[in-house]
Amino acid sequence: MPDPVATDPDHYRVLWENERVRVLEYRDRPGDRTHPHEHPDSVMVTLSSFEREISSGCRHVPVHLDAGQARWLDAQTHAGHNVGDTATHVIFVELKERRPTVSADTPTLGPTAP
Repeated sequence: MPDPVATDPDHYRVLWENERVRVLEYRDRPGDRTHPHEHPDSVMVTLSSFEREISSGCRHVPVHLDAGQARWLDAQTHAGHNVGDTATHVIFVELKERRPTVSADTPTLGPTAP
């Protein structure tokens, strides 16, 4: 599966990694887009407020988050587009261990509400 650090190295960088987790920093500017990439189950911490559109296939989900929030992100493949007028700055804590049970339902796209 496509790693965001490989597909979009100008936006993602690895801050720290061990055998169980990887911590990524993500930054972009208004109008920037990412290529399709995959995230495992992750915790996302917003360091800036932003508006994005997350897409996967024909699904498109608007995302507006304020700075200082933490959200769960189910494992997913998506691309993103900064549709707002502010830069995005986010930290992802990616889990390397797979979830013990996986639902057969359609996975969530984008972050989940608290």
